Amino acid sequence: MTTSAIIMIVLTQGTVITATIYFFRKVLKTPPKSEPDSYKDNNDTPRD
Repeated sequence: MTTSAIIMIVLTQGTVITATIYFFRKVLKTPPKSEPDSYKDNNDTPRD
């Protein structure tokens, strides 16, 4: 394998790993959206 091929593989794998870590951390660090309690609005509605 030539030197340029090794450099290309290392750069490509480094880019993919960096992007994967970046987005994985972004998903884990993002706080969840606060959703309103859907049952609270239905407390006065009679059930069958």
